[in-house]
Amino acid sequence: MSEKRVIAVAGATGAQGGGTARAILADPDSGFTVRALTRNPDSPAAKELAQLGAEVVRADFHDEPSVHEAFEGAYGAFLVTNFWAHGSAAKETEEIEVLVRSAKNAGLRHVVWSTLEDTRELLPLQDERMPVLQGKYNVPHFDAKGEGNELFRQAGVPTTFLNTTFFFQGFLSMMGPKRAEDGVLTLTLPLEDGKLLAGVDVNDIGRTALAILKDSERFIGQTIGLAGDHLTGAQYAQKLGAAIGEPVRFQSVPYDVFRSLGVPAGDEIANMFQYYGDFDQEFTGARDLGLLREITPALESFDDWLAQNAANIQVD
Repeated sequence: MSEKRVIAVAGATGAQGGGTARAILADPDSGFTVRALTRNPDSPAAKELAQLGAEVVRADFHDEPSVHEAFEGAYGAFLVTNFWAHGSAAKETEEIEVLVRSAKNAGLRHVVWSTLEDTRELLPLQDERMPVLQGKYNVPHFDAKGEGNELFRQAGVPTTFLNTTFFFQGFLSMMGPKRAEDGVLTLTLPLEDGKLLAGVDVNDIGRTALAILKDSERFIGQTIGLAGDHLTGAQYAQKLGAAIGEPVRFQSVPYDVFRSLGVPAGDEIANMFQYYGDFDQEFTGARDLGLLREITPALESFDDWLAQNAANIQVD
């Protein structure tokens, strides 16, 4: 039996990296084994991965030698950065640069890079419909990742660019339905009526990444736009209500109003939803659900996700 090829998984104790690590570990016929990268190998999440069969190693994006060492001898990698850990596009760019140099130095044969569109390709900064953030971005956590794509290309790292989207898991936290003053559960989003919002189960990122790694010859150099469903705000609300067992109405909040509410990262979130809305045809059009289910047959629709997670939706 041939030795399994090592896949280095960045952020292995986070949502995306953890899902990818578990997807690989759950497939004994994949031909891969997991090297889980984490800043804290002693954390409960890291110990759980070790129990599942992962090799857990310390790696910190701000300690470049540790990343170089973690990639040595690996066949490939799943790479992701966490903008929300610091909220700085400049810091995220520095992290991406470390990942690119480390992947190049280690001679990785295939990288799956979890990324997003650079919104400035469709919405130049000169367009005044939304505020410019952090000096040169519309949606910093999109644009920094999208800008980072070119770093992988310039370095000659064999890469598949996996464009993600809104996570269904958002409905378990701040984006979930809340009870309004009139007592009605209300899904309140800065999304225009009738506009589509592409969503995905975050665990399907890992399942799709594994499918891509299994078929490197097909996917190296390709961009794959990921989603599990394309629904309007009203459709999300209807489905949430059916799953909860109580009607949920949808309330659209104008982008500028949302920016004024004092919500943490409100400008960033409003700009993101405005990009979703203003360019819904381009954004959802880049996420072909039929093609995606050919790549990942178990890709979950919103109904699939709700069937497993409805009990975890907290309502007041």
